[in-house]
Amino acid sequence: MVKFNVSLEGKTVLVTGAAGFIGSNLVKRLFHDVENIKVVGIDSITDYYDVNIKYERLKEIENLGCDWSFVKGDIADKATIDNIFSEYKPAVVVNLAAQAGVRYSITNPDAYIQSNLIGFYNILEACRHNEVEHLVYASSSSVYGSNKKVPYSTDDKVDNPVSLYAATKKSNELMAHAYSKLYNIPSTGLRFFTVYGPAGRPDMAYFGFTNKLREGKTIQIFNYGNCKRDFTYVDDIVEGVVRVMQHAPEKQNGEDGLPVPPYKVYNIGNNSPENLLDFVTILQEELIAAKVLPADYDFESHKELVPMQAGDVPVTFADTTPLEQDFGFKPSTSLRTGLRAFAKWYAGYYGIR
Repeated sequence: MVKFNVSLEGKTVLVTGAAGFIGSNLVKRLFHDVENIKVVGIDSITDYYDVNIKYERLKEIENLGCDWSFVKGDIADKATIDNIFSEYKPAVVVNLAAQAGVRYSITNPDAYIQSNLIGFYNILEACRHNEVEHLVYASSSSVYGSNKKVPYSTDDKVDNPVSLYAATKKSNELMAHAYSKLYNIPSTGLRFFTVYGPAGRPDMAYFGFTNKLREGKTIQIFNYGNCKRDFTYVDDIVEGVVRVMQHAPEKQNGEDGLPVPPYKVYNIGNNSPENLLDFVTILQEELIAAKVLPADYDFESHKELVPMQAGDVPVTFADTTPLEQDFGFKPSTSLRTGLRAFAKWYAGYYGIR
């Protein structure tokens, strides 16, 4: 186990993508756990999905009455980022802002270049010119592409992305490595595996399926149901992020006397891939239990098995051994527990009686 070398108490933390699914949950967790912490959030509130959910997340943070500052802005705007660093001088930066989604990257590539490449470059440059103790940033299981070896290990070669989204996330890791090497900036990348939970992203399968079933539409199950996903509950993701934030990779010199990059990458996944058809079955049962759907709903007539979509992969499966060894943590929330929490939230949020 590593020793925590970054104290969050009394510090200012910058969270980009703070109105997002993971970002908002992280902010709430920091305020709950850490005394005398100031959190600065930035989010551009794009209309990639329903902005009302994003504003609802921000409202929950504001209602905590903590030391919270929010900037509505784009990390791709260098002046905005420079101003934030100049004014607030964050000690720890968690970069979660990104254009997400594999399929959307096929039709809207510009959004990925702006946010995931230019935006991340701006963050790296700001960290370079300010005394930042630790940069933690979101990568993705998508970087593994169509790797045949499972479970996916951070030691695996990941040079064959199958989507632009995956390519931008791998680029983030390469850029962070270069800045860690050149400027001795401690950085840790986190490859998230299919994050889900209450107030999640409506473009994710569990949320999209729920919307369509409620509307009496047909849901499409890709690769004829022969997909496996390492579904990871959002609280497990946040737990991992908070632990990682508190240990920056050590600064040290190599045998040549030059700095060894203070750089690490971890998987955060459930280490237990679920078959897509089993996932749909559990979701159906929990939606009925939460009264989102009636007990006699005819699911079979609303399901269609279709081929794999471009950019998708048949399986995601995280090797979380390094995370367990270094931080004593392994995501463990069962799919049923997580989907039950989502179904109850959905019923409440949409006022279903």
